[in-house]
Amino acid sequence: MNNSVMNTVRLLGAGLRALLVLTLVTGVIYPLVVTGVAQGLFSDKADGSEIRANGKVVGSSLIGQAYNLPLKKGQETPAPDLKWFQGRPQNGLGSNSVNTRYKLILSGATNRSADNKDLIAWVTAAKAAVVKDNSTAGHPVRPSQVPADAVTSSGSGLDPDISPAYADLQVHRVAERNGLTVAQVQNLVDEHTDGRTLGFIGEPRVNVLELDIALRALVAKS
Repeated sequence: MNNSVMNTVRLLGAGLRALLVLTLVTGVIYPLVVTGVAQGLFSDKADGSEIRANGKVVGSSLIGQAYNLPLKKGQETPAPDLKWFQGRPQNGLGSNSVNTRYKLILSGATNRSADNKDLIAWVTAAKAAVVKDNSTAGHPVRPSQVPADAVTSSGSGLDPDISPAYADLQVHRVAERNGLTVAQVQNLVDEHTDGRTLGFIGEPRVNVLELDIALRALVAKS
């Protein structure tokens, strides 16, 4: 009986020591080492890929933002501020979800099929808006010029980037609204266009927040 009790005590003691050691290694030492390595080698990414302007954090290069005018009385959806480059549609998980307009609790796509009536209506309305908003005197935009990312949200609903084609489509409107030349704005887009990762992964892209920060600086100089 005494041997049985002693064996049980020894087993419990060994289990407790193993628990403490594993907790220390996996719950304290390992996270500290990983965090230290991340901060040492990839501090920008480890801290959220923050973007700063005028000494202040204004967003992350990984998460899109809205560039809208303040809501007017009676409005449910704010109008886009057309002096800025606009990102992808902000449907998030759908227009009836709390996850809308980049104010998200969860990320995700609309999960509508290509023949879904709601999705078709959203895309049709978005294309008409893109054509109307970006057509300027002497430079009308045709529906066939509107790229897919201008009228569809991304898989996460948080995409911070747009295609060079969508950025180019907005150049004339942004130039007109800010009193800049088309060449000035086009140069900004070209300077902020990133190629495929490692030359073959993904697609060329333009980070909208970084582009709009550069646009604000150019307007201030002008």
